[in-house]
Amino acid sequence: MDQHKRTQPASSPPSNALAIAAVVIPPRGQDRPGTAPSADLLACQAMKEAEALAVWGSAERCLTPAEALEFWRGNEYEERHLFLARAGGEPVGMCSVTLPLRENLATAGIDVLVIPARRRRGLGRALLEHAETVARARGRSSLDSFHEVPLDAVRRDSPTVAARSGAGQLPGDDPATAFALSAGYALEQVERSSRLMLPVPDTRLARLEADALARSGDYILTAWDGHCPDTLVAGYAGLRARMSTDAPTAGMDWEREDWDVRRVRDDEQALVRSGVQTSVAAAVYRPTGELVAYSVLAWRPQVPESLLQQDTLVAAGHRGHRLGMLIKAANLRRTQEKWPRARSVLTWNASENQHMLAINTALGFRPAGYEGEWQKRLG
Repeated sequence: MDQHKRTQPASSPPSNALAIAAVVIPPRGQDRPGTAPSADLLACQAMKEAEALAVWGSAERCLTPAEALEFWRGNEYEERHLFLARAGGEPVGMCSVTLPLRENLATAGIDVLVIPARRRRGLGRALLEHAETVARARGRSSLDSFHEVPLDAVRRDSPTVAARSGAGQLPGDDPATAFALSAGYALEQVERSSRLMLPVPDTRLARLEADALARSGDYILTAWDGHCPDTLVAGYAGLRARMSTDAPTAGMDWEREDWDVRRVRDDEQALVRSGVQTSVAAAVYRPTGELVAYSVLAWRPQVPESLLQQDTLVAAGHRGHRLGMLIKAANLRRTQEKWPRARSVLTWNASENQHMLAINTALGFRPAGYEGEWQKRLG
């Protein structure tokens, strides 16, 4: 070793060098009431909202700041990592990795976003490689991601990429589609996003409800806001577990989720912390008192004009009695009264789920866009 060799000072990185750093989220309970989210989290939120406004003209598809803070803290069921990319000190992109902790232990959710002014310069690939490296380091071998395309961006003369499910396709000239394919991801499934304008005409709801009631005499309607009644929560947990596999998932490597009463209560509390209000309409089988169907609508005061249709499920063995229509119509009635400022409902359904799409069409939902579900299996 040459002990007389002088140590050279470290060179400074170029001013436009890409720096990817984890966004630090304070653990739950360690932030003071009224404390604003960190600058890094706000930068990520701003990019997400700007992208939604540019693509959809609305931020209704984005998490609100309160939802984002709660989500990125993660929980005992899923670990979540958010990364911010800066160049020259300015935010230019972000990526994220979500890691299930109870089931689906081979999978990881991946997301990448680059601001429009910095696209087509390799930043997206750098962010994707960063996220995939994190997933690999945690032993994940199946990566999944998604992106949405507005209906008006789909031209009839566009080349298309068909989903492996055999139902649905995306435009091949969409930049996100091309990016996913070039990175080795396969389009497993396409979901349709649909919008229902509110209020729904009472004559339409009455006609659909009368038809459903004529076929569902062995079932009782029930409903709750936010907190499932103690007498029903065990059955509700069972239906939530079924939802994770009964809804079409095509070839995605998703296993059944393990839901119990505690997980339901944890989820309800997380929604409260996020500022999200929910309305659940459900059906009980009269002979046994068993909860056999449910449908959830969510409303956020920060986005008062929009409702989000979340899960709707009818348990196998109880289908064919128009319960799906019955509970969805009932929930629309109660939420139009509860949240009169709402002007539309957004929902998503797998293209192959023709039964639920038919229910939505009868209610008045119309196509708004498409969502691609992508998967990459690591060698």
